[in-house]
This record gives sequence, structure tokens and C-alpha cells, in this order.
Amino acid sequence: MIQTSIAKQAGFLLLTLIISAQLSAQTITGYVFEDLNKNGSRESNEPGIKGVAVSDQVSVVLTNENGLYQITNKGFGILNISMPNGYAAKSFWINSTAAVTDFALTKTANPTSFQFIHASDTHLSEQSMARMDLFRAAVDSVKPNLVLITGDLIKDALRVSEKEATHLYELFGKESSKIQSPLWLVPGNHEIFGIERHLSLVSAANPLYGRNMYRHYFGPDYYSFNYGGVHFIALNSLQFEDLYYYGRIDSTQVEWLKKDLSCISASTPVVTFQHVPFYNGFLSMAGYTEDGLGRTLEREQGVQQFRHVVSNAREVITILNAYNFQLSLAGHDHFRQRFSFEGMKTRFEQTAAVIGPNKTAYTTMPSGITLYKVVNGTIDEGHFIPLDKK
Repeated sequence: MIQTSIAKQAGFLLLTLIISAQLSAQTITGYVFEDLNKNGSRESNEPGIKGVAVSDQVSVVLTNENGLYQITNKGFGILNISMPNGYAAKSFWINSTAAVTDFALTKTANPTSFQFIHASDTHLSEQSMARMDLFRAAVDSVKPNLVLITGDLIKDALRVSEKEATHLYELFGKESSKIQSPLWLVPGNHEIFGIERHLSLVSAANPLYGRNMYRHYFGPDYYSFNYGGVHFIALNSLQFEDLYYYGRIDSTQVEWLKKDLSCISASTPVVTFQHVPFYNGFLSMAGYTEDGLGRTLEREQGVQQFRHVVSNAREVITILNAYNFQLSLAGHDHFRQRFSFEGMKTRFEQTAAVIGPNKTAYTTMPSGITLYKVVNGTIDEGHFIPLDKK
């Protein structure tokens, strides 16, 4: 079976420059097809696949009965598909400079029961390789069907030079490719390149600035895929203004989300995963921080907002609640927490950090990952797997 690992899919060969501004509109056509001989090219006997969502992170279109799509690309230089149930591919995204672009898929099992791991905050650097080894060993021992990693993949790209940031991105690509299970990633605040310019000394005119370095290495920073009858939605829950980041789903992504969800049935189970959570019980435990790099508040277009939650959570969740929105996963706090609201079907859960335990005034949260089991579209409460032996 071809694995749909984002790191492996990219192969780190598609290092084409992603410019800061949206690209000029370009009409792209192509086929999503079943690659019977697995050579990556469409042959005359290889059928198209109907009803696959194709996106440029702005628009979403569905393939017709022959697997054909046409999209006017106004996005960020990337084209991706929402992987359909029962299929896999070497890559679910490509650089969209070509006017004709095909996606080659192969059939795989479409299980009604499966398991996946939620991990977060690997903060990989040369000094933390041992933590990555522990993480990889834990994943390989479980052999889940897929692994979600909710950001802060590397130690830092916020406040370091381009040379250091690219080294860390490449290091994560190399180390994550050793994991046997398919990986699906989203960026965290530490993947936003160079925006703390007083520390990084990086120009805002750098073509990899901000979100572009993540796209350069790992493709779309928000997307969706389907597995075992569940619709997984990766969200980028971070924006930045001038020098600093804060939690928010940007307006372009909100409109994309509506289009993406319109392609599925209202009864399809939905799981979102992102870095900064919609809601956060940890804030009251951590205490109020008035200033500094981790401060509690940030001005968002002149309005003071909580920095470490999604400021427009109500808007986004209202959209998701029209569907079977079962589970919202996040990282960021290095602390596993689980909560729900009476009368609301969605569970909001964060997992601990791979990088190590998190000490607070109240307790110490061990380092670990969370294993979920899905049976006929129902997701269990999850099982925490610590990475350190007691």
C-alpha cells in the first residue's frame, strides 16, 4: 500500500518557491484516476474517479463521472485533493504551475474500524532527537492506520535565520519519514518563518516569510482527507500581524471550509485537527501573562483578544455544527485535556507534548501521545500513551 504521509508524499523534492501573494488566476484541468499499473501516469485503460474534491485552498471542485476536474487557481501555488475513502497516493498535493495536472490514486482497504494517533509539539532540533526516537518507537509499536501531528513540529522558525529554519524543516522531514504509519501534519506557531523580525533579522519581503516556508516544504497548511468513513479536516489556526502570532482561522480558510464541507454528507463523522485550540481550559491553570513571548493577549487588528485560542471559534464551530462534528483536536499547551459542553455533541481535546513533560504550579503533565479507536464512525475516548518510562 502506498502511504499517504505528507512528509513522504512531498519527498522533499518539490522545493519550488511559493510566493507571498496569491498567484495570478490560472485555469488548471486534469484527472483523478485509478493508477492500475502504479506508474503515476494515466493510461487509456485506467478509469477516472468520480466525486473527488480538488482544491487550491480557495476554491473546491468535484471531479465528474470521468474523473475530470477544472479549477481556476487563485490559491498559493499548490493544488491538492481530499483523499477519498478507499484510496491512497504517493502525494495528495502538487505544485500547480502546470496547466494540466493529474492525481494518480491506488485502491486500498476502506476499514469500518481503525485507529489513529494524535501527537503534537515535537519541537524537533538536534538537541531533541532522542524525543523523536521515543515518539517513533511508540508509533511503530502500535502501528496505527494514520498519525496526526498538530504543529510545533520544529523547535523554532519564528525568530531564527533562514539558514537555521530551513535546516530544522529539513531535519523534521528526514526524521518523520522514518515513521512507518502515514502522517498528516498541520503547522504550529513555531513553523511561522521569521515574523519576529527583531530577533530573526528576516525581511518581510523574503519569499519564504510567514506561512510560505511551511507550504514550501509540506504543501497546503489546511486541507481535508477521508479515511474509514471519517472526514478529517486539517486547519491552520494561526495568523500573525506585524511581529506576533495569535489564534484565528482566517477568512479565506473559513470560506474554503464551507466549500469543503459541502462535498460531504451531513451525517459523515467530522474530525478537525489544528495547533491552537478553539477553546482552552489550560489558560486558567497557566495563569495570566501580561507580556513576553508567551503573553496571554494580543491585538488583532486593533482589538485585544486572547492569543492562545481561536478568536473566531464561534464562527467556525457554527459552520461545523451543521455536520456530524464529533471531535476537535489541538496541541499548543503541552497538556492533555478533554472537555465538552452540555447539549453540544463535539468533544474538544488536546494531547501532551512529544518534546517532554510540562510542569505547572499544580501538576506535571507527562509527555505522550493519544491513541483513538474508531468503530463504524464512532470515536472512542482515547487512550494516553506516555513516552517516558516511570
